[in-house]
Amino acid sequence: MTSPAPRPPSPDRFWADAEVVVEPEDPRPGSWAGGPSAQLVDGTWWLAYRLRRPVGEGRGFGNVVARSDDGLHFEPVVAVGKERFGAESLERPALVHTPEGRWRLYVSCATPGTRHWRVDLLEAATVEGLATAEARTVLPGSATEAPKDPVVRWDGDRWHLWASVHPLDDPDATDRMTTEHATSPDGVDWTWRGTALAGTPGSWDARGVRFSAVVLDGSRTWALYDGRATAAENWEERTGLAEHDGEGGFRAAAGGPYLQSPHAPHGLRYADVVALPGGRARWFYEATRADGAHELRTVVLPA
Repeated sequence: MTSPAPRPPSPDRFWADAEVVVEPEDPRPGSWAGGPSAQLVDGTWWLAYRLRRPVGEGRGFGNVVARSDDGLHFEPVVAVGKERFGAESLERPALVHTPEGRWRLYVSCATPGTRHWRVDLLEAATVEGLATAEARTVLPGSATEAPKDPVVRWDGDRWHLWASVHPLDDPDATDRMTTEHATSPDGVDWTWRGTALAGTPGSWDARGVRFSAVVLDGSRTWALYDGRATAAENWEERTGLAEHDGEGGFRAAAGGPYLQSPHAPHGLRYADVVALPGGRARWFYEATRADGAHELRTVVLPA
């Protein structure tokens, strides 16, 4: 039986009831465990995430796919390093289980010596097979745009992808971003459809917005997104709520941010959600700790 689509989470419980899934390897600013992407398949939890060291020490050095029976205690199964992709850094992966039962890992790769990003795809019959799958580029970007951090969904008819896209026209302002929407018949060849969400001038998300989770629920389709007001808030985005406008785009809810860490500078980002029976949902997200590092957390919330 299909679980009902999740509703937006309760902000007052999102932090207080959460538990730590993965800690950063080094408890200091710039050291992160996060960027989660989750799947629940035949009672088994699968979680892809990114590991990062501070700038100058490796940045996003790897993506991991881990397994769990309870959604809380995970054991790594596959790890892929940035060297495999010829990348300077890796960002948030997107883990997908296709209707045919195959596994896909979409990997965000930084082109060395540039501000450019692209998205590569690994595909295999099993999660373990991702370790040796051949990478192919599915979102190449261009000299003027850098796509990364895709959110990928299947609506029963076609694939949808929302990626943060960074303009490269100003080398000192490539942290700016909008969320762009693409569709595909196969999840490999994508056609861009337009801007899903842009920042609101003068608001907390004015500098850039990046979708982190999209819940396809007919006329009630909605998304959580990461936003920042200034370049100084890069890497410490907070989370906003957006609702589908019925025409392909989304409208940001007023009064944001919707979710944030209690620890300055309050970063809470890359939230992902998996529906559970009875209207419950398990959330995963990356958040700033008191020591300035980022950890990966999870919480189960009721309907």
